[in-house]
Amino acid sequence: MEKCVYFNDSFFSSGRTDIYNGSQEKLGELDLKSAFSSSVNVENEKGEVVVEGAFPFFSSRWIITQADGTELGEVKSSFAFFSKRYRYSTNDHTYEIESPAFSKEYTILDDNKAEVATFKKVSGFFQSAAYELMNHSDVLRTEELIAVVMGVNAIEKRKQSSAGGVNGGA
Repeated sequence: MEKCVYFNDSFFSSGRTDIYNGSQEKLGELDLKSAFSSSVNVENEKGEVVVEGAFPFFSSRWIITQADGTELGEVKSSFAFFSKRYRYSTNDHTYEIESPAFSKEYTILDDNKAEVATFKKVSGFFQSAAYELMNHSDVLRTEELIAVVMGVNAIEKRKQSSAGGVNGGA
């Protein structure tokens, strides 16, 4: 898959959405399995599942696997003041995902603090979130990074819904 892609969540986090390149050519699809489970399949242009992402039962970790079930890594929220931080841990590396508090732009850094990818929310107020992903890595595949982005999106949605319940929806 190409290094710069565009994709989006659907309003109810279910159904299928397309993955595009900068020329608006379809490269694959996201299968957002259910509004209740937050799981996602990243499919290539042939419709074959390449990578999957989901929360295990009663877990706050987003697990990313290959189509055969081999675990690639996990995305977890990290504690931070005045910023949004996540960690993507694989067998070989730990990547930090950072964003200033009110920004829609994220940077993924490797163990040496080198930038391996960036993604940004390019829409989302009264519509579903759409993302632009730039992969600068030779180690992480674009499909895997799409699942990482969708994991960050799912974790943020969970935080917002739990905060809404605590504050009475305010």
